[in-house]
Formats: sequence, structure tokens, C-alpha cells
Amino acid sequence: MSAFTAVDVIRTKRDGGALSDAQIDWVIAAYTRGEVADEQMSALAMAILLRGMTSAEIARWTAAMIASGERLDLSSVSRPTVDKHSTGGVGDKITLPLTPLVAACGAAVPQLSGRGLGHTGGTLDKLESIPGWRAVLSNDEFTAQLRDIGAVICAAGAGLAPADRKLYALRDVTGTVEAIPLIASSIMSKKIAEGTGALVLDVKVGSGAFMKSVEHARELARTMVDLGAAHDVRTVALLTDMSTPLGHAIGNAIEVAESVEVLAGGGPADIVELTLALAREMLTAAGLPDADPAAALRDGRAMDVWRTMIRAQGGDPDAPLATAAEVEVVRADRDGFVAGIDALSIGLAAWRLGAGRARKEDAVSEAAGVVLHRKPGDPVRAGDPLYELRADDGKRIPDALEAARDAVVLSEQAPVPAPLVIERIA
Repeated sequence: MSAFTAVDVIRTKRDGGALSDAQIDWVIAAYTRGEVADEQMSALAMAILLRGMTSAEIARWTAAMIASGERLDLSSVSRPTVDKHSTGGVGDKITLPLTPLVAACGAAVPQLSGRGLGHTGGTLDKLESIPGWRAVLSNDEFTAQLRDIGAVICAAGAGLAPADRKLYALRDVTGTVEAIPLIASSIMSKKIAEGTGALVLDVKVGSGAFMKSVEHARELARTMVDLGAAHDVRTVALLTDMSTPLGHAIGNAIEVAESVEVLAGGGPADIVELTLALAREMLTAAGLPDADPAAALRDGRAMDVWRTMIRAQGGDPDAPLATAAEVEVVRADRDGFVAGIDALSIGLAAWRLGAGRARKEDAVSEAAGVVLHRKPGDPVRAGDPLYELRADDGKRIPDALEAARDAVVLSEQAPVPAPLVIERIA
């Protein structure tokens, strides 16, 4: 007979108490085995949301989720390993150029990624717009590709942190997604279980991000950095702006195309800036502080790794990408400057066009999305294109137009540029 019951654990947290190591170990293991019911874990998650957790509780909770499954062994990889995680944003395709770029500079990047839900697109959804590319690799394939190429982006296996897999789905339908202890432990349990030696976190702040305020983003970043340190994973976080979409493309295939532009030495300035900032952090964390990622973009080494990585997973890097059947261009109604572009509104428009999903089982459109023709600070004349909406089905466009109706704000004077990287936490 167990020393604990789910009700006792729930009551402890409901009443503001700290859960013991033994209580945490038991409830995570029992929930993974199906001995704690979903409604009981829902009640505990809500108690955690309302009452919080101490740093010791969060560390133990994370450790218990890691222990619920396997931990990958990357000791056969001769290069130093370093990964990156973003908390998600609109137009956030940074993983695509960043992974081959860091590999081209001498590190190995074991990037386990996910699919999108809601207005934020998933890395796997973007890459699956490349004909033939496959997201699912065995552990042996994953390790071999990391060893041979230094770069892999794929889906996390079912054996990594299975407790998190169950709890993540539950949080989404019980109003407990916002609990910082649960966000931090969810992210870090998977990243630690994948076996990386170092980790750089991109914690987004702003309307298009999960964290709307710098204060909450800082709390989440600090919690995750401390968790990494507790598990001997060198971890650093950057707080970055997500009030404006990143780049010009928001969708799946169009974000792949924009990522390839960056790898070819071009692309939008904000994408290049953030890619290089994160690359430098990753290379320093991996013990390669003298590597020059800007040179690897200029001389084509990063592009070579990208093409090799895509081919290794069955994709054709030269294949044409899907294009939308319907395009609607929205134009400026007066002269002025673009003062701002609301990331959330643009993200919702892309979602309504078919680029995102409302439920995990929904299909996404490869071609759908939004293309920005202007960015904050750009001058415009009446009649100039501001953005375009792309869809496979023209019936989706009116709802997307409504979502994006007030997204672009014009002013008589150019705005003061806002920094892309807000703060560094280590």
C-alpha cells in the first residue's frame, strides 16, 4: 500500500504547504503509471498555479519528470553539445538557420522540437513543408546524425519525460498553462533528458509571446537557468522582444524560404541579428567562444550543413515549396511611418488562414500565412502594400482580415527603435 494518496498531496499544496521530495516522486510516478487520475492531477496543477512552488520543489518536480522516462546518452558525439529552446512567438523560425549555423562552427546541436498549437507555429510543421522531410527518428538515427553532421531537428521520442507528455496535454485543457513552475519543469525536463551539455533559452516577451511582461519572463528565465545548473547543464537565457513578428514571413513554407535566405547570407535584419546573438551564446556555452558565426553565414558553411541535414532526414532542399492559391494584399490608407505591428493580431490572422491548429490532431496548411511588406520604422505612401494574406481556401481570408485589421499602426513620425534582445540571464 502506498505511503501517499493523491488527495493528501493535493491538500498539502492547496493549503500552501511545500511538497516533500517523496510526495513529488510518488505523484509523478503514479500519474505516469495511470494510478493518479487526470482529474486529480488537474486539481494539483491548479493548486500549483495558485500557490506556487519553492525552488527546491521545482527542481525535484523536474527531476521526477526526467526519471519518468529515458535519458539520451550523447557520449559518443565527439563535439560539444548545445541546444536552444524558444518559448514561442510569431514568425519565430530561428531554430531553422540557427541549428546548422552552430553546427558549422564546431558544436553539435540535438534539437528536439514540437508542433504548433494556436497562433505560434511549430518548428516541425515548418520543416514538414519540405518534400520528403521526416520528423521522427529513432534514438540510434538521432545520435548517428548528430555524430556525423552535428545538426538534427526532430520530434522528441515517446520515451523522453513521458510524465510531461501527459501533464502538458492536461494543462492545456484545465487553465493551468500559465503556472511558471510547470512551464519551467516541462521545458527543462525534456531538454535535460535529451542529454545536451549546454542550453540557451530564448524567452519571448510581448503581445505575441506567452509571457506578456518582462517581470514574468524574467521569473521564468531565472527558474529555468537555475534548473539547468541543478542538473549540470550550462544554461543561459536571453529575454527577446515579441511585440512585433520576427522577419517578414509568418507561416510554414514561407518561413522555411525566409530561413534559407538567411543561410544564403541575406534575409531580414532582425532574423539575422537574433540568430547571431543566440549562436554566439550557444558557442560560448559549448566552450567555443572564438568561433565566428557571422563568417559561417557569409562563406556558405551554414548552408552546406542545412542541405546535408535536410537530406539526411529524407528531404529535398532543392524542391519547390507549396504556394497559396489565394492572396489578399492590404495597403496603407495614408502616408506616414509604420509605428508598430502587433504580433498577436498577425499570429491570429496566420492561424485563421490555416497556418496553425486549434487542436493537436488538426492539419496545417503548408502554404498559408502572412507576409509583411513593411516593418516598424519603414516609411509608407498611401496605396503601398503593408502585408498580404495567403490561403489555400479564399473563404478563410475575411476572418483573417478581421484579425489583422488593427495590427499595423501608422504614425506621422518614425518610432524610436526598440532593442530585440532585452536582457541576459545566466
